[in-house]
Amino acid sequence: MNYQEFARTIGLIKEQDEWRDRCLNLIASENVQSKKVRAVAGSDFVHRYAEGHPGERYYKGTRYIDDIESNVKRDLKKLFNCKHTEVRPISGTNSNEAIFSKFVNAGDVVMANSTPGGGHISHHRMGALGKFTKNIIDIPLSEDGYHVDLDKAKFLIQSTKPAVIVLGKSLFLFPEPVKEISDICSEEGTRVIYDAAHVLGLIAGKRFQDPLSEGALLITASTHKTYFGPQRGVIISNMDDALWRKVDRGAFPGSSSNHHLGTLAQMALCTCEFVKFGEAYADQIIRNAKALGVALDKQGFTVEAKAFGFTESHQVAVNVKAHGGGSHVSNLLEENDIILNMNMLPHEPLKNHDNPEGLRIGTPEMTRFGMKEPEMERIAALMKECVIDGKTVKDEVNKFRADYQVVKYSFDEEDASLSSDP
Repeated sequence: MNYQEFARTIGLIKEQDEWRDRCLNLIASENVQSKKVRAVAGSDFVHRYAEGHPGERYYKGTRYIDDIESNVKRDLKKLFNCKHTEVRPISGTNSNEAIFSKFVNAGDVVMANSTPGGGHISHHRMGALGKFTKNIIDIPLSEDGYHVDLDKAKFLIQSTKPAVIVLGKSLFLFPEPVKEISDICSEEGTRVIYDAAHVLGLIAGKRFQDPLSEGALLITASTHKTYFGPQRGVIISNMDDALWRKVDRGAFPGSSSNHHLGTLAQMALCTCEFVKFGEAYADQIIRNAKALGVALDKQGFTVEAKAFGFTESHQVAVNVKAHGGGSHVSNLLEENDIILNMNMLPHEPLKNHDNPEGLRIGTPEMTRFGMKEPEMERIAALMKECVIDGKTVKDEVNKFRADYQVVKYSFDEEDASLSSDP
């Protein structure tokens, strides 16, 4: 019986691989690793421990991971032009918890984006932040719902004197006003934390904004969305050394012990790829998102933030209330091998959480498979045929996707190019 279950699970893994190779994956929080990076997922590092810092481990046998960890930190400092990097968190939420544990005390007021306004669950009472304070207030948004109302924000910061303000979102179409918020916060002693989980690759690719130079104390992030690495976390800062020691202790032993050395090795490899290909990749992600927004609008969808050009990031938000709502439409599209997620929109009440009006659509993975603006127009047309016209488009989706199987912006692509030379 045990072997039968083992074999069945192997079969499910194979089915997943084959299925997703046929799909258009438009989940904004997902990406794909190159074959070279995936190939090391089963290295000896997956069996090992390495608590502490390189050269200062509590375990022996770490000489090679010490070099790898030191190198990835060096490369990240180069990418983000920063003084400090912490690579031991094993997720973006783990990064947030490490920071909140050191900069938020019980009873402190903290400002963060609301759930309808795009905020991540780790910024809220039921998430990581809620473990340290329940006094969490929403950052006020402008009428369109996708930008901060700076006048109201200034009033709230001055009247409530928050210890921390958390910028960055899960539904994240436009850059945050980091400089303006930081200028206000500096007068009140409020620290600005920027959660870049979704836009880390756009920041590394110099195509979004530079939160540290604009005044953020530090950046937290996950490393598998617009940054095409394994599922890990990172913390980045230019703070002084004394304050950084608090971050160090927040990461270890505060929120992690051993830090998953197998994925750390993958992080080192994908960072090498990002150093070389990241700017071109980030540029194309945003071009594709803009093109997709325009194309969906032309196909008759209600695309959010039209007055602002739909997006400046990797995401597009669409209101599909007229077509049955986000839950219905995302299920319908999944049946046709178009994968995305339902999402609350800024004007919605929290009670809509399980059946929101919106969809969140992302371009990172399809961009990495080589799709560009013309392909975004094709995706929009397929979505229109499925959602608005009521047609089954699964076969067309699979046929279309079959031409996009090689991971671009990677050393895989360089090898393919070299092997095809006469």
